[in-house]
Amino acid sequence: MASEINSLDLAQAIAQVIIDSKAENVCLYDLRDISSLTDFSIVCTGLSIPHLRSILRDVEQKISETLGEEPVNMEKKATSLWIVMDYINVMVHIMGQETREFYAIDKLMSKGKMVPLSPVE
Repeated sequence: MASEINSLDLAQAIAQVIIDSKAENVCLYDLRDISSLTDFSIVCTGLSIPHLRSILRDVEQKISETLGEEPVNMEKKATSLWIVMDYINVMVHIMGQETREFYAIDKLMSKGKMVPLSPVE
């Protein structure tokens, strides 16, 4: 059963799992004022195909275990170097560095507000 967690708390929990998974350049964008599709978007970079897969696995497992939240849709092909996890109010983009740069996803998200993240020690 899914918990009654708000979208900001879910986004921050997912971002923390991603940080703990050693992803690089983790960015959390608040899109509530500019998008009718989602409240938040998280973009991160994985260093290799196995790293992309491990970030996906960690998010899927830890968010399910701790919050009871499951993505409603996922594009899980790490070989494409762009994995998308759709939690409806939170979209997660796990990308290879070159793919992230080529599609300039951060530029697309830049109209939203950047939410500060700080790793928990």
